[in-house]
Amino acid sequence: SMARQYKSYDEDFKKTVVNLYENGKGISELSREYGVGKSTIDSWIKKFKTITTSTGEVTNNDEILKLQKKNRELEQEVEILKKVVAIFSKK
Repeated sequence: SMARQYKSYDEDFKKTVVNLYENGKGISELSREYGVGKSTIDSWIKKFKTITTSTGEVTNNDEILKLQKKNRELEQEVEILKKVVAIFSKK
């Protein structure tokens, strides 16, 4: 139904569904149980599935993307500060 297609789910719900998938529930099963499309569940899995890094830290794609964005913002701030320092150093 169209109504269901546009229903928005909160992050906790998405993570719960992904967690159930990681603990052995099938996508078809989850789709039936929660009334969420398989492709939607698949996209949640890509975003929130557990990734263990080479150093043993546990994260997911969503967290990685957020960190990359934050990193870019901080790099831009550093560049601005460098320019400000250069301007004041000339005085």
